[in-house]
Amino acid sequence: MPGWATWMGRALEVARTVTAHGDVPIGALVLDPSGKVIATGGNERELTGDPTAHAEIVALRRAAERAGSWRLDGHTLVVTLEPCTMCAGAIAQARLARVVFGAYDEKAGAVASLFDVLRDPRLPHRVEVVGGIAEPVCASLLQEFFSTHRH
Repeated sequence: MPGWATWMGRALEVARTVTAHGDVPIGALVLDPSGKVIATGGNERELTGDPTAHAEIVALRRAAERAGSWRLDGHTLVVTLEPCTMCAGAIAQARLARVVFGAYDEKAGAVASLFDVLRDPRLPHRVEVVGGIAEPVCASLLQEFFSTHRH
């Protein structure tokens, strides 16, 4: 299986496609236990008008459909930005084995920065967290987007 940087490169490709409809460029992909990409997702909040259409949620929904089950035991989510609390909750509910993310999110990150939801010992399911993969590239993509979209 390729290294995390290779998979993050694929997630970045997905992230770059969502700016066409005005969404924040965040990309995600789900790998099955053998390391095969079974689903991808980019932010679709602007596209769909759905506040829950974060890249992670979109990818998890597609992965569950493809797997034929909401339980994604042994699967890995690779995402360009540290997941928020909503996405961290969905990741835990899906029973993922691992989350690999690029840029840390000091304002809303819920798996390392602001909160550590996925490794909280009070929860029945804990998820391995790997952060900072290709962080400069992931952060730069977001900084470029916000420099042109904030007034």
